[in-house]
Amino acid sequence: MKDEKAHDGSDDKEVITMLNRTKQFMREHDLTYKKEYIRPMMSPEHVYVFRFGKHRLNNRVIIRYSHTWTGRVKINEIDVRMHHQHHPRIFKTEDDMLAYLAHHLEKREAKEATRVHTGEEE
Repeated sequence: MKDEKAHDGSDDKEVITMLNRTKQFMREHDLTYKKEYIRPMMSPEHVYVFRFGKHRLNNRVIIRYSHTWTGRVKINEIDVRMHHQHHPRIFKTEDDMLAYLAHHLEKREAKEATRVHTGEEE
């Protein structure tokens, strides 16, 4: 697991603290991840892309955030694209996203367990 920074780090510290629970979730479930910052050109929103996966980095969490007038980070939207989806799941908070990922992971593990179980019986 590797943290890579793609910019000078001006507001990197705030975003990293924002993603601490997400990174902890990835580590607990043995998921590899890579994060990148995309510097905005024309919009006031900042974008952070968090790619992850078990074997390949084919899932993405795209976090669009801005700063309040006091300088605090405000998450505007969190998009989750699983396995190259065209229509992302959109969340307002990190808690909602983590609940979705945990539920999705449980369903996937149950599906793999039944696949392995039926394969052993044959």
